[in-house]
This record gives sequence, C-alpha cells and structure tokens, in this order.
Amino acid sequence: MSPAAAEPLTPERILETTEEVLRRFGPTKATVVDVARALGVSHGSVYRHFPSKAALREAVTDRWLAKSVVRLDKIASAPEGTAPSKLEAWLEALFEAKRHKAGDDPELFATYTVLLAENSDVVDQHLNQLIEQLGRIIAEGVEEGSLSASDVPAAARAVFDATGRFHDPQYAAEWLKPTIVTEFEAVTALVIRGLRA
Repeated sequence: MSPAAAEPLTPERILETTEEVLRRFGPTKATVVDVARALGVSHGSVYRHFPSKAALREAVTDRWLAKSVVRLDKIASAPEGTAPSKLEAWLEALFEAKRHKAGDDPELFATYTVLLAENSDVVDQHLNQLIEQLGRIIAEGVEEGSLSASDVPAAARAVFDATGRFHDPQYAAEWLKPTIVTEFEAVTALVIRGLRA
C-alpha cells in the first residue's frame, strides 16, 4: 500500500487532490480515475464521497469560491471601521483576490473559468453571497448615516455590477494593464461617493 493510500480518505483530501489533477491535466482531460490514481485508491472509493464526476467538479468549484467569501465576510462583519471604509476595503480585497488567482496560478484559474461555466448554480449562490455581504455593509452605512440607499439590495447589486470589470473572470486579461489599479481606484471612489449620504 502506498503512503498516500494509507491516509484516511476524506472529502477534503479528495478535493485537494482533484485540484492538483485539474491543474496537471486540465478540465477536459482530468478524470475521476486520475484522481483515484493520485490518491492511491480505487475510483469507487472516490465515488463513495462524490457520486459522479459532475458532483466532484461542482464541489471543487464551490470550495475554490468559498475561500474568497470567507475572507470578504471578515471585512463585512468587522466591528470597527465606517461603512464607506469597509466598502472600499471589501472591493479592494475582491479585486486583489481575483488578480492573485489569475496571476499566481493561471493554469488553475483557466480551469476554474471552465468549471464556473459548468456550474451555474454554484456560481449564482456565490454571487448572491457576495452581494449579500455588500448589502450588509451598505445597510450598516445607512443606519450610521454615512451612506444613503432607499433600496439596499438594489444598491448592493448595482455596486457589484458597476465594479464587474475588476472581479469578473472574463476581464482577467485587463488586470495585467499597468493602469488597472488607477482605474479601479477611480471607479471605487466614484461608487462610494455616489452612495454617500
């Protein structure tokens, strides 16, 4: 028995290995058999945790997206700071997270772009979580008197859409432009100024 096969087979371990397999083979060539081989187990063992290849890919996508949601939620839920400063920090963190994912590991980022297109329900849930966080920040600003919005959910959606160029993967090539940070700061300042009470 290989050392890898001797380790307990947990969903998290399967997902970590799947990520490595996707990075190595790409989303079109990676199979459950490849994942099982990398783990040193049978493909049936993988299917006991994830009933299909689609379920496995969906879980990997969800795990990848969840990492940024957790980090951003800490900003949205922070007890200190004004709502405008939180909104600015939240948008900066989202932009930086996307830029790092695209720049530090372009093969995996490209893989996830494909998986995102496959798993629209997971993506929709992710986007709703992000917009909900924005809504909490804006609602806090309305309550403290620093921001103004008659319809908080609509305002949160508008902020997310207005800054889409800085977090939607379809604009990833633009994130390498030398002027992109300046452009991001200009849009962010405009958005926050528009919401100020």
